[in-house]
This record gives sequence, C-alpha cells and structure tokens, in this order.
Amino acid sequence: MKSIHNEKFASIENIIEGFKEAEYICSRQIATTLYLSYNLGKPILVEGPAGVGKTELAKTMAAFLGVPLIRLQCYEGLDESKALYEWKYGKQLLYTQLLKDKLHQIVSGENGLSESVDRLHQYDDIFFSKHFLEPRPLLKALQQKEGAVLLIDEIDKSDDEFEAFLLEILSDFQVSIPEIGTINAVTRPLVFLTSNNTRELGEPLKRRCLHLFIPFPDLKLEREIIHLWVPDISEKLRAQLVSFIHQVRKLDIKKPPSISETIDWARVLLLLHSENLSPELVRQTLNVFLKFEEDIKVVEEHLHGMTEKAVRAAGD
Repeated sequence: MKSIHNEKFASIENIIEGFKEAEYICSRQIATTLYLSYNLGKPILVEGPAGVGKTELAKTMAAFLGVPLIRLQCYEGLDESKALYEWKYGKQLLYTQLLKDKLHQIVSGENGLSESVDRLHQYDDIFFSKHFLEPRPLLKALQQKEGAVLLIDEIDKSDDEFEAFLLEILSDFQVSIPEIGTINAVTRPLVFLTSNNTRELGEPLKRRCLHLFIPFPDLKLEREIIHLWVPDISEKLRAQLVSFIHQVRKLDIKKPPSISETIDWARVLLLLHSENLSPELVRQTLNVFLKFEEDIKVVEEHLHGMTEKAVRAAGD
C-alpha cells in the first residue's frame, strides 16, 4: 500500500497559500493539522458549529491535491451495504440463468449425482467474486490508484455499530469481506470525518484520528474570507457586516449565521449597491442569514444598537 505523494505538502506555508488559491482561508492551526495528517497518514476528526467550513475543508483538500473527493453522508441506520459494498444481484441473476442453460453441458460425462454436484460446486465462488462486487464510498476510496480524499460527513448521525465498523478502515486502511477476504488500500486515502456533536463519539474512534476543532472565525479572518469570495465589496462595508454578524452570534438564538450565510449577505448588500449598514437595510435583509422567525425577532430587538456599534467599529 502506497501513500499519496505531493510536493505541495513540503511545508505548512505551502498549504496555507495553496488553500488560499483554492478559495479556502485556513488558519495556521488548520494548516498544521493538515500537514500532520498528510505526513502521519492519520484521519482528521473535524468538529465545530454548523457552517464553519468542515465539509468544505475536505473538498478543498481534494482540489488542492487533484484527487477525487469520495463522500459518505452518514445517517441513522447506515450500514455496510450502503457504505462499503453490495452485490450486483441483477448480474448474479443473469449469470444464474446462463449457468442453468449450460447445466447439461457442465455435468455431461460425470458419473452419478455426487460427481455432478461436485462439478457444480466449482462455480459457487464465481457469484461472490470481485466481478460481482459493487463498491460503495468506503471501498471505492481504497481502490483509487492515485489516491482520494474520503469524507465521512456527520459521523455523529450514525449508530455506535457503524462507528465500530469504521475502526478497521481507519486503523489499517483495509476492509474485510467474508466471501472474498481482506482488501487493502491500493493507495491510502486522506480521511476527514466531520461531526456537529449531536452525540458523543467513542474513544476508539477518537484515538485513531487527529482532532481539529474549527470555531467561527475571528473578525480579521472573516473579513479575509469575505474579501476572497466577494472582492468587489468595499472595505468599510465588509468591516461593518462582519462586525454585525459577530454580534448576532453572541445572542441567544437558535442558529447563528454560518460563514456561507455571511458571504451570501455580502453578495446581497453588493447587489443592493449598499455603502453603509443602516437599521432599515439590515431589517430588510435579515432573512438572508437568519433562518428562524424567532431568531429574526431577537435580532430586531437589538437592531439599532448593533448597527450603530458595527458602523463605529468599522470606522476605528
């Protein structure tokens, strides 16, 4: 089993610059974790609030390396038949019919029922060979000759049983299929697991991974992200909207605005030819980054003070 080799991982600085070119602004902590994961061959368990770029991190890694992104979306009840492999039952049925049509030819010349049955048994393993195997995301990631990025998204939504099932893959980068045996990775994939902390993950899984917690970005970093994604917005307005979003995230609301929703708001303000935030402008566009009516009402109660503070902060 070989590993992905890429000179882009020669240093942490290379990763920071390369990800920026791929439109992902990552902190030095994130870049260091990526560097260690690549060189140690360990999966990364990425945790943090919804909307901070956990899934996007894996997508950017695939683009950065020029390898496929293979994604497994987890959910309650997910099992290995959906995640690892399944048999091509239609193809097996077709071959069964072909074998039936050739039955007389196969057993001709045999003496007695016992010898005929022994002859038929020679064809048993054909139906459970790699020829009839339909790889699902986990197996597919192990079969990529040039390597891949395997994203196991929202692992906290899966069951404890599935989490235990993953341990062999995350430890040895191999899977066991009863009818075939052990299949090792052709090239070891880079593995990302994301979690929104809806349940506590098991210690065995955590031990096999490097841990990365991505919080909401600070003011400076989020301004950089907005500048990258919405370069035409003015520096003053960019500072105002980021300041306002950070105030919103401190309120007791159901769903704080994600980074992608901040970007959406910046695009909306640009589309409206806005130059400064005003209470009325903010009120008219709250639904861009707030998705619950009760959250909108909470923000409206503080709207004037928060807007004034954002405008003052941008002028400092």
